[in-house]
Amino acid sequence: MPKPKFGAFNQGDIPKIAVFNKATIPLGVDLDQLIAAMQVYINQFIVPVWATPANLVKSTGFIAGAWAMVFLDDADQPGALAYHDLTPDGFPIAKVFVRTTLQNGDLVSVSASHELVEMLVDPAINLMTTGPDPAIIYAYESADPVEALTFPVNGIPMSDFVYPAYFEVFRKAGSVKFDQLGKVTQPFQILSGGYQIIFKAGQWSQVFGSASKKKAFVAEDRREHRSQQRTKAQLERADLKEIAKEEAKTAAGLRRAQRSGHSNAKARVLSRFNRRKRT
Repeated sequence: MPKPKFGAFNQGDIPKIAVFNKATIPLGVDLDQLIAAMQVYINQFIVPVWATPANLVKSTGFIAGAWAMVFLDDADQPGALAYHDLTPDGFPIAKVFVRTTLQNGDLVSVSASHELVEMLVDPAINLMTTGPDPAIIYAYESADPVEALTFPVNGIPMSDFVYPAYFEVFRKAGSVKFDQLGKVTQPFQILSGGYQIIFKAGQWSQVFGSASKKKAFVAEDRREHRSQQRTKAQLERADLKEIAKEEAKTAAGLRRAQRSGHSNAKARVLSRFNRRKRT
């Protein structure tokens, strides 16, 4: 009997990532086109820099042995919190909260590609490094410092991301490329629309590229984001039973609403018909 593979994520296999949509509101982009663009984003932009290939596949849910990317309305969607931090069999999962993204004035394609590159670079959400301040440990998040910048792939906006040199404090300013768009000029620079997760004096916190970014960040719903997951003592696997239970309750509620709607519509038609008969 073959031994099961556990969540080190580095056994040498190219991961398959199951991409599925559980959101009830429009993504603002065709899912098939988004998946195709993100595959190009991986192959042409991420792999040459980070050497982290992956194959995206559209699905209706989790696939055994595969990583995952799921689109949800927000953290309040029934069953959303049951997706937790890993797939049911212990592999990485990226969650894209559609309503939250749109309310923040962002694009779903940018949020999805942001989560994708960060999952590929640090799948276990546990990589950290030293940096310019010896009292601080810096999280290995590859999109946060430049997250306000985008570039088109197949005509769809994708997130900028930093290069490995970004985390190499010995690099001189301007000596190499530090991010895909070439806007960062030195290691650990945070652009005005970005931020960096840090660990200092036993506490997780953030540093921001601008006061406006800090204000926007504080106002966001950060539940179930990587910045929140990184603070956990242990990542949790998705609870399929809880997800199924919540989805069943939601489906039952929709059926009741539809039946009620049909009954109310029928009553309105009969009422109008009876009024016409009386006149």
